[in-house]
Amino acid sequence: MRKEKEIDPASPLNDRARSLVIRNMVCDRCRTAVARVLEAQGLAVKHIDLGEVELLRQPQPAALDALRVALRIQGFELVDDRDAVTIARIKAAIVKLVHHDGELKERVKLGDHLAGLMHKEYSGLTALFTQVEGITIEQFFLLQRLERVKELIKYDELTLSEIADRTGFSSVAHLSAQFKKFTGMTPTAFKEMGGGRLPLDHVG
Repeated sequence: MRKEKEIDPASPLNDRARSLVIRNMVCDRCRTAVARVLEAQGLAVKHIDLGEVELLRQPQPAALDALRVALRIQGFELVDDRDAVTIARIKAAIVKLVHHDGELKERVKLGDHLAGLMHKEYSGLTALFTQVEGITIEQFFLLQRLERVKELIKYDELTLSEIADRTGFSSVAHLSAQFKKFTGMTPTAFKEMGGGRLPLDHVG
């Protein structure tokens, strides 16, 4: 009887889920770009989300290598290392929570949210993240929220009070203090000078 090929659990490809973890997918345009790459490579997709793709079938090693090259050309990276996969998933989950899931309610417990998604203890996740990234998960979360604040300020459709509420800050004063601490200016000054934003994959 032919023996089934074993899949390294540290590989980006898991035999049961046939999932790929892809770094730098931070927006809907990224998702569309990755979908085009997968289609060009002849890989059938079951589901695609920020940072992760689930395929209908397991690709051959040669197809995976070709995909890796094609993704890199477009500015993405297929993640191999087990720890890097975990960190990429954490970042993608935070970006999705902050930038794509609507209003960020204060009641969202980041630790519980990530632990539930990752099926791992939050203490282990935050220790790994801090060791590799040099900042805590909470700091990365805050930086992403501040980028969302910048985006909403530039839209000029909400008051600062509404922006604070939407991005999970307890008050305008709290938002302003954190904003000035990390940008060197108040939200009002940022608005007046038409300040720019960082690409989401460069935040942190």
